[in-house]
Amino acid sequence: MEYACLGGGKRIRPVLVYGSIQAVGGELEAADSAAAAVELIHSYSLAHDDLPAMDDDDLRRGRPTVHKAFNEATAILAGDALQSLAFQILSAEPQSLSHPMRLRMVLLLSQATGANGMVGGQSLDNEAVGVELSLAQMEQMHQLKTGALIKCSVLLGGMSHAQVSDAQLAALDQYATHIGLAFQVQDDILDETSDTHTLGKPQGSDRAQNKPTYVSLLGLDGARSKATALADAAIEALNGFSGQADPLRELASYVVKRLH
Repeated sequence: MEYACLGGGKRIRPVLVYGSIQAVGGELEAADSAAAAVELIHSYSLAHDDLPAMDDDDLRRGRPTVHKAFNEATAILAGDALQSLAFQILSAEPQSLSHPMRLRMVLLLSQATGANGMVGGQSLDNEAVGVELSLAQMEQMHQLKTGALIKCSVLLGGMSHAQVSDAQLAALDQYATHIGLAFQVQDDILDETSDTHTLGKPQGSDRAQNKPTYVSLLGLDGARSKATALADAAIEALNGFSGQADPLRELASYVVKRLH
């Protein structure tokens, strides 16, 4: 479990949690459990995605994947345990939030990670191998596979502040919708333009597996234009926030400029 989640990575999702609570005027420490929970879920998903039955990848974050460092059974069990630990932390750690809000947060995380979220998106991704998808189908798949947990991270950060308003959460929801899709578009771009050493995982794996990507659908320039437009839309969604939301604005730009 430690190998799966403590060996590097960008920590984008927990950073989004902290950026969101800061944007709505809360204290960073109040979002610790939510930040830990989303990173544990993300790490579990990577351990399982890398398995031979899924993407069959040998490298993750610049070192052997969990099933390569240990074995397939250990990778499956470690992923299962990380997922359980995420919900344990989110539901059990003492906080100043009301019980109804804590329950809403647990519900949100469960929806984002299950059949109507990340797992459902991964299933669509598996079925898309060798299939030509429309742009709408691509967006639906990635809003579930990648976007659901990113949106959950943003909303959990806002919900970690007891005084958050419904209007603030609605704006954060719009921001997260755009940034989640932008993240995936940039991933597709990097899979074509970067290298294995920089990425920390095999470059060109989507093309090798004949998976549809934004680059294959829109071309490289078209994908770059879409990523930029999505980042701009995410920043625009934060117009009602003060400078406290600047970390979220900067993250929107970083997502489409990152090199790995």
